[in-house]
Amino acid sequence: MLELLKQPWPWWTSGASIAFIMVLLLYFGKSFGVSANLRTICTIAGAGKRVKFFDFDWKTQKWNLLFIVGAVLGGVISSTLLKSDQPLQLTGATITDLKAIGVKFEGHLNPSQLFGVDAVFSFKGFLILLLGGVLVGFGARYAGGCTSGHAISGLTNLQLPSLIAVIGFFIGGLATTYLILPYLF
Repeated sequence: MLELLKQPWPWWTSGASIAFIMVLLLYFGKSFGVSANLRTICTIAGAGKRVKFFDFDWKTQKWNLLFIVGAVLGGVISSTLLKSDQPLQLTGATITDLKAIGVKFEGHLNPSQLFGVDAVFSFKGFLILLLGGVLVGFGARYAGGCTSGHAISGLTNLQLPSLIAVIGFFIGGLATTYLILPYLF
């Protein structure tokens, strides 16, 4: 049975799973978003004593903390118990595009020259991670939520601000991919 689970799953299983979770959240009147967990964790740690933004009843967000624990646990299970030894299959065009920006495809999901220990602890890698983290944190706060909150919950609830945010996310992603990423490597 475990060998069957190690096989690549069809692309639509993710969509069906997300739709099922969204129906449950809508039924129970909840709104999904991963970045809200950072606020909750900061509140639990006592940040509400110094910053008004973190001064709220975090116990109302216990369900969201459980969701994030489940997401991390699911990632651990899939990367250990369900790990396949087969190399990642990319199209030739994608491999050529990666090579054009200086990324060598090694058959893994995360290329070692981008995500390996040497890359992460280099000065350039550290700066990229630091700047990326600051921009993602600022962007999620400025947009009133993260990509998952806007794209999954916000669009499901037909919220115009979420549609605007998602359009901005896509524009930013395309701009980064074509205008910034080629110059980083």
